[in-house]
Amino acid sequence: MSDWTIDRAVDELLGREADRRAGDRLSDDWEGLDLPTAYRVQDALVRRKVESGERVVGVKLGLTSRAKQQRMGIDSPLTAWLTDAMMLPEGAPVPLHELIHPRVEPEIAFLMGERLCGPGVTATSALAAVRSVHAGFEVIDSRFADFAFALPDVVADNASSARFVVGGPGLPPRDLDLAREACDLGSDGRVIDSATGAAVQGHPAEALALAANSLGARGIAIEEGWLVLSGGLTDAVPLAPEQEISAEFAHLGTLRLTGV
Repeated sequence: MSDWTIDRAVDELLGREADRRAGDRLSDDWEGLDLPTAYRVQDALVRRKVESGERVVGVKLGLTSRAKQQRMGIDSPLTAWLTDAMMLPEGAPVPLHELIHPRVEPEIAFLMGERLCGPGVTATSALAAVRSVHAGFEVIDSRFADFAFALPDVVADNASSARFVVGGPGLPPRDLDLAREACDLGSDGRVIDSATGAAVQGHPAEALALAANSLGARGIAIEEGWLVLSGGLTDAVPLAPEQEISAEFAHLGTLRLTGV
């Protein structure tokens, strides 16, 4: 009989984050860690962060690409929380000494102009609630060794959230064809991957609608002024000291991150 509880799981995951150490999967020892329980762990973890002084500033989607979903055996993305402590100013270095094994992925980010609450949200109604669209980077950092986890593990771990950057003044969504918005991912000046917005559920607004409906099923809305990271356009790449990762978007500008 497992003696895991939601509080114990939160203590363990926050302890790993604070100590910058990775550990075994919770699901290896906690047979009762199903997806609904994992989301309860995630929510409790973020409540603990808020109680310590952090502020929720948005949400993110994970496992938005079809290939990643197939690898995890799911048919829909997962959602997680963003807090102000995770946000890096544009141009600021990534403090690698605060992280375990960070990886970076380029994203299309939404700044919400209206409250969005499911169920029944469509890509069209989701995009109508967006104030502006931005280039973004997410720095993920799993609290599990070698980024090896089952789906409930990564959900409980707030989808490997660590840091993120949102760039520029942004553009109104009406000015963009987001499915065709191209992005070249670079490392130290060399392009290593490329994708378009279609890599995210066929259109980033579809991911936004999925997030609103998923959260709505739990009685949660995406609030006005929140940021939404719609999901990685490419696979995440490791970030090393002094390495510069760039994301050059067709219309959203160019973002750069350097590890220190």
